[in-house]
Order: sequence, then C-alpha cells, then structure tokens
Amino acid sequence: MRSAARLLLPLATAALAAGLVAAPAEASASSAAETWKWGPTASSDTKGWANGYVRSGSSGLRIVGDLYDAGGAKTCSWVKIKWLTDRGKYRTATSRNCSQSTPRTFTVNAGYMLLAKAMVCRGSATRVTGKCSRWERVWTQGG
Repeated sequence: MRSAARLLLPLATAALAAGLVAAPAEASASSAAETWKWGPTASSDTKGWANGYVRSGSSGLRIVGDLYDAGGAKTCSWVKIKWLTDRGKYRTATSRNCSQSTPRTFTVNAGYMLLAKAMVCRGSATRVTGKCSRWERVWTQGG
C-alpha cells in the first residue's frame, strides 16, 4: 500500500502543477465573446419568421435577430422573446415588422440569464392576432 502511494504521489503532484499552469490560459480564452445561433422560428402560417444569435459580452447576454414578414399589405409579423433572469424573474420583449421587402433587426439586452425562448406570431400594426409558433429555445445556460 505504501509503495503504491509513493508511486502515485509524484504523478498527482505533476498533474496538479499542470492544471495550475493551464488555468490562466483557460481564463483568458473564456473572456472573449461567444456567439450562439438560433432559428429559424416561423409563425404557424409560415408568413413570418425570425432567426439570429445570442452573444456574450461584459454586461451579460444580448439576443439579436432579424424578423421577416411575407404576409399581405395589412398584416405584420411579431416576435416575442421571453427570458429567465439569473434572479428568477421572467422578462419579455416584442418587436414587429410590417414590411414585406426588408427584414427588421431587433436587439434585446437580456443581461445575465438562465434561458431564452422565442415565438413568432402574425398580427396587425398594433397587436398580435394569432397564428403563433410554439415557444422555441433560443439559448439555455449549459447548452
């Protein structure tokens, strides 16, 4: 038993030293911004859809996306973003696009969050009227 401990002690010490040397390199690599893509998420009639990315920054996470509208002249596409903050509160943000010719870019500064979901709906220029997609995952902490 003692001879096994004598053999393993130098190996454990070397592994610990290697881990301490590698730790600062990992810390500097994780400080760089990371990006996760999401979408496309489409309304139930497929005339509105959104896609985008989530980017990490010094003040938390930012959800950025493009909302497209392929409906008629009197209809709009809406995207709802719902996220769970690190304090356990749900927050929401909405954006609309009534232009069939160009996508509308939206940005949500979510801060430090645990998860985010998106839903795309159809509606008028003032409100959502229906034909919504399911809530689809945009980002989740830990993958």
